[in-house]
Amino acid sequence: MRIIRNLVLGAVAALGMALPAVAAERAIIVLDGSGSMWAQIDGKARITIARETLASVLATLPDDLELGFMTYGHREKGNCADIEMLVEPATGTGSAIVAAADAINPKGMTPISDAVRLAAEDLRFTEEKATVILITDGLETCEVDPCALASELESQGVDFTTHVLGFGLSDEEGQQVACLAENTGGKYLPANDGAALVDALSSTVAEVAQVEPEPEPEPAPAPEPVADYNLKPTASLSEGGPDIVDEDADLVWEWHTVAADGTAGEYVGTNYYSTFEGALEPGDYILSATLGYATSSQPVTIVAGKVATPHFVINGTILKLHPMPSEGAPVDDDAATEIRHANEYVTTQYGDIDVVVPAGAIEVDVSIGEAKVTRTYDAKAGETIDEDVIVGVGLAKVASFYVEGSPIEADIFIEVLEAKKALDGSRKSVAYQYGGDLSFELPPGDYVATYDLGGASGEVPFTVKTGELTDVPVILDAGVLAVTTPGDDYVELVSAKADIAGNRKSFDYGYGPDFSTTLAAGDYLIISLDQETPITIVGGERSEIAIVPAGKSK
Repeated sequence: MRIIRNLVLGAVAALGMALPAVAAERAIIVLDGSGSMWAQIDGKARITIARETLASVLATLPDDLELGFMTYGHREKGNCADIEMLVEPATGTGSAIVAAADAINPKGMTPISDAVRLAAEDLRFTEEKATVILITDGLETCEVDPCALASELESQGVDFTTHVLGFGLSDEEGQQVACLAENTGGKYLPANDGAALVDALSSTVAEVAQVEPEPEPEPAPAPEPVADYNLKPTASLSEGGPDIVDEDADLVWEWHTVAADGTAGEYVGTNYYSTFEGALEPGDYILSATLGYATSSQPVTIVAGKVATPHFVINGTILKLHPMPSEGAPVDDDAATEIRHANEYVTTQYGDIDVVVPAGAIEVDVSIGEAKVTRTYDAKAGETIDEDVIVGVGLAKVASFYVEGSPIEADIFIEVLEAKKALDGSRKSVAYQYGGDLSFELPPGDYVATYDLGGASGEVPFTVKTGELTDVPVILDAGVLAVTTPGDDYVELVSAKADIAGNRKSFDYGYGPDFSTTLAAGDYLIISLDQETPITIVGGERSEIAIVPAGKSK
């Protein structure tokens, strides 16, 4: 498969080089970052397959293909506005897109339509030819009609196309998102495994790269000799600091017209890196320089026959943070770091952090599992903050058993609470999961693991220490009761013994004809068909009983 893909993209690149004049096309890949991307195909998470596919396909790209990268659902659960452009469209972005995809931690919603709309707007689809390549493993979950959106974008766009790669979707699900492609003249390509996803992405990227030669220009008089460029800006992180000369530095230049009030007006262009030499039409512009999340802007006038050399002081700080669960432990690749500047949100990044942020009051929250620490910095322009951040985390492994040696495979509900009670007797909830074999990353302290399975419930206290593994066995001393009734009859399990007021505690209820539950060992009454049937539950055993109307034999 890799040989075929390289041949396809190599042919595309060769085509672009052979044409006398090429109009570079701009495209954005939108990758599903919702929680469903953790689902597995042949034992491998879909997000992992998608990352490997991007790394494989984007290894070879035409030099003039401007490609960007967007994702959604990767920062917050339940937030339909969780959409982020991770790599702005530019040439040579293959490695940047692969790195950005590797940092995605799927967890949220699937706002397909709004993501495609934002990608189209970023590509200025009403002014230029633009293509969006959507890779999704789910359907729209944010109450927007993708079919209507596609028709709207097609009617407004100059030459707008959406290709949809349905990753692991059924035929029925694929039909629900195919309209995004069909209504914009694009393709819907299903992919049920990694090989199919490579083929689908290779073909759509190759199609974007099939640009057409510009028409031959009318003969013109030979121009007077002039410089190849008329703009050569420079930038530094701080006043008086050295110029940024690293060719790999993610330095972004963007220029706009000047609005009537002197601010930035209509967008004109973007370019990259410290080696940028621009050829702009003579006139007045607002030019900005951005490195990471620090930006500086100023007016620039371009005069025919002269080279403008403005200098920008970005006032940025290099922030390098290395989140670790405990002293001496390796960096946790899943650690989430939220960065704020002057109390305003800047970004959330994962694993090892190396980013440029605006100088000034910086606050970061570093989280591993349920543990979090906060750091504050008075960041100076031009300086580098390089710090190991010890979050302080221990691992609690909660394993549930009916009786010792008999593990629970059902979806038992486990909730971790702080052991300390409030004045009203309540405890603060820390985390919860379903399953018989679970892990919780927790800050050091005393906790209680509560469990709930059918009619069995209880709690187990435990203590977590930084950098240590704590085994928390949850032994229910319970068995399974299976009750059959003639039809959908009501079934309730109550205590065999009444309290002083004559009341019996209810443990679980449901409906026939087949009802089963888990109960702690002991004596109970089955209330069904206006009868009370005694039953004794033995830990680790299954009890089966048929309830029949009174007067009929069992």
